[in-house]
Amino acid sequence: MNHTTKRLKGIIMIIIGSMLWGATGPMMEWVLSSSHMSVSFMLTIRLLLAGFLILCFLVVTKRDIYAIWKQPYWWIKLVIFSVFGMLGVQYTFVAAIHASNAVLATLLQFLAPIFVVLYVSFSQKMFPPRYQIFGILGTLIGLFLLLTNGSISNLLVSPVALLWGLGVGLTFAFYTLYPTSVMNEWGVLVVIGWSMLIGGLLLGFSKGFWEFKQYALLAESDTNRMLLAIIFFGTIAFILFLSSMKYISPVETSILSSFEPLTAMFISVIWLGSVLAGVQIIGIILMILCVVWLSIEGNRQSVKMKEE
Repeated sequence: MNHTTKRLKGIIMIIIGSMLWGATGPMMEWVLSSSHMSVSFMLTIRLLLAGFLILCFLVVTKRDIYAIWKQPYWWIKLVIFSVFGMLGVQYTFVAAIHASNAVLATLLQFLAPIFVVLYVSFSQKMFPPRYQIFGILGTLIGLFLLLTNGSISNLLVSPVALLWGLGVGLTFAFYTLYPTSVMNEWGVLVVIGWSMLIGGLLLGFSKGFWEFKQYALLAESDTNRMLLAIIFFGTIAFILFLSSMKYISPVETSILSSFEPLTAMFISVIWLGSVLAGVQIIGIILMILCVVWLSIEGNRQSVKMKEE
């Protein structure tokens, strides 16, 4: 397979993966609203099944999924990621959907680069470079237009939804920054499989999943089919997203992942009847453009520093 073919393969994988992941947002919104299923119950089922399936796949393919538990340094990092990364980003994302809608929750993931920039600047005790400041300001202006439709006195979402949305950006930043070393050591799927299983068990035990009174909802054909679709599409999307990084650059990955909020918005408008005002659409476009620009310019600056 030549370079051009590999690159095309990576582009196709990230586009399909982003679209599938974007589609799960409206699907979860539908389940939460139509069945009145709780966030905790849906997420417990989703994480447990997805984690179990990934680990089963690894066992079938002759991967050692238990070795990581023999080294305290690594399993401690795995547990930290499971709680604050995997469970953190999943719970805040679903809670933001429940409190607002799939479009808002998906777009607020785009605040993650801002938290990454602030963390790096604070840890290095350096003021962010000019391009990052302009990128952050542009993203925040876009978010303001999305949340208010351009009117300071008109907040279109509840404070609770906004807090959960900010939580999505913060936990997604942690999810992006923290697990690099453990994934490099043990492989992406091993870490993701265990972190989903641990996150699901932790959430289930904390909420007393044996006392959940919503198991009857799983007998409803529409609900269980949608849940299975969410688990299947979400898992495939993540595998495609990670696998694409073998063939294309992180910058291309960041740019093409913008298909995620666009897919969520399209499905929400067509299927769920969501309506966005013109100013809100301008805000969405501005947020996506600023995040893409932050990725491109950050890569250009890194290349420039290496050449010097």
